[in-house]
Amino acid sequence: MATPNKKFRVLVVDDSSFMRKVLEGIFSGDDQLQVVGNAKDGREAVAMAESLKPDVITMDINMPHVDGLQATAEIMTTNPKPIVIVSSESREGAASTLRALELGAIEFVAKPSGAIDLDMQSVKEELLRKVRMAAKVRVVRTASRLALSIQNATGSKPSTPAPASTRPAPTSGLDQRFPVVVLAASTGGPATVMRIAPGFTADFPAAVILVQHMPAAFTTQYAAQLADFTGIRVKEAEANESLQPGTLYICPGGQHLRVTQTGRIQLDGTSGRIAGYLPNIDVTMESVAAFAGPLGIAGVLTGMGNDGANGAKAIKAAGGLVLAQDEATSVIFGMPAEAIKVGAVDQVLGIDDIYAAIEKRVLGICRTAPAGVR
Repeated sequence: MATPNKKFRVLVVDDSSFMRKVLEGIFSGDDQLQVVGNAKDGREAVAMAESLKPDVITMDINMPHVDGLQATAEIMTTNPKPIVIVSSESREGAASTLRALELGAIEFVAKPSGAIDLDMQSVKEELLRKVRMAAKVRVVRTASRLALSIQNATGSKPSTPAPASTRPAPTSGLDQRFPVVVLAASTGGPATVMRIAPGFTADFPAAVILVQHMPAAFTTQYAAQLADFTGIRVKEAEANESLQPGTLYICPGGQHLRVTQTGRIQLDGTSGRIAGYLPNIDVTMESVAAFAGPLGIAGVLTGMGNDGANGAKAIKAAGGLVLAQDEATSVIFGMPAEAIKVGAVDQVLGIDDIYAAIEKRVLGICRTAPAGVR
């Protein structure tokens, strides 16, 4: 908790001198924040992040010399600091905002379309809330290879799987059962998932569902970008499609996802927030527990709040396996900690050990299941 004598140190990065002045005015008027520097491009941002040691950085994306993506990649691999993207690029799910989140940025705020002082006042409270939150986060260093791959302007990949659209989906009958993995993430999730996703292969003998707290406009683009970094087929989930092994489904933003007893995906975009969350992770996990029983696997990853704790309990009660990301590698330990607190977690693991634990369980199930069960 901030005290009157301790303010969080903010570095503002934006190529517009007017916008830097507007942002400094907003932060200086807050009793928890103090602007310690302004940078006009990514090159200055990297240097000032080192010399000024800010508690949090606000980062524009489109800047000369070194842009916000390149600066985020370098800062997160050499001198990690909490970064909040503040950019007009954040509107309508822009690919560059997702890249920044995958690189390790904590949050984002979209500049209003006018991007003048009065317009910025409309997002003032959101901006202050997210910057205060990010300043308290103990960031995790981003893997250098991943950072270089994501920021590469040519879009080159760390591996060369066939595009998802050209890969045939594995087939399975609706009367069959197979392992179903649910990955649950919130704040810090995109960068964390990027550490897990490369492990999955095109013939992975389980269905994977990713429920990430993310705005509705982002998830289609997120699916396309994530597909570049994994061999498994990746797609945004669609209503009434049959769940298939060898596919990673991303829950659409703004909708709750359930798996029916016949193995079909059910989307609910009319119920609004459930227990404060949209999508709600518990809803997905509870339906997977009912469908998959002991073949269910949950991975509760970084995030704020307690979403996923009750769903993890349901999966464990059905005989499934529940994994939680450890505090040392979580951006925010809230969701994993809550799942641990309710006694739902079988193993607490660092991010680089989670895929191996999932694979071990899935392959163990597939070796022991009788014909026709998976």
